[in-house]
Amino acid sequence: MDHHFTSLQTFLSDANAWLAKGPIAVALIEDDVEVDTTLRHLEEIGFAATLALMPSTFELPKDLASTVWRIDHDLSAESADIAAINQVIEGMAGRWVHYCYNTEYLYFPFCETRRIGEMLAFHTEERRDAMLTYVVDLYSSELDQVPNAVILDRAHLDKTGYFALARELGDGNGP
Repeated sequence: MDHHFTSLQTFLSDANAWLAKGPIAVALIEDDVEVDTTLRHLEEIGFAATLALMPSTFELPKDLASTVWRIDHDLSAESADIAAINQVIEGMAGRWVHYCYNTEYLYFPFCETRRIGEMLAFHTEERRDAMLTYVVDLYSSELDQVPNAVILDRAHLDKTGYFALARELGDGNGP
């Protein structure tokens, strides 16, 4: 089956019929920074399906084209990300959906040795309908030397609690 869809509506029209059972990951790809590592991370921690909502002009790494469900979607309009996630949640009713942006990586208790399905099974056995989560931004220690602020092997927590610098494009504008 082709894993490339030209619209979210086309994808959602039959998604439940052919998607594997289990948790769904949705990566909202806003720019071309760390797209491959974000998608590989979601696959490695065990999501049943990984969706990549991304502009049609972006390239998906060839080795991910047969496993990641690529959906052409422009996220540049105001609230386009929220609208897209709400559509996915409605279309995937009854399934656990995680969403993130590129350069965001999900970590959970025991993620070094357990997969996402095991964590969700624990929550189900405990009859928990929801779980507390945090988004923690990691930054390069050399922000002045790294234009996109991402160095995966030397990431740092921001000591102010939350402070995000927008990644700038070559022309000095944001994504």
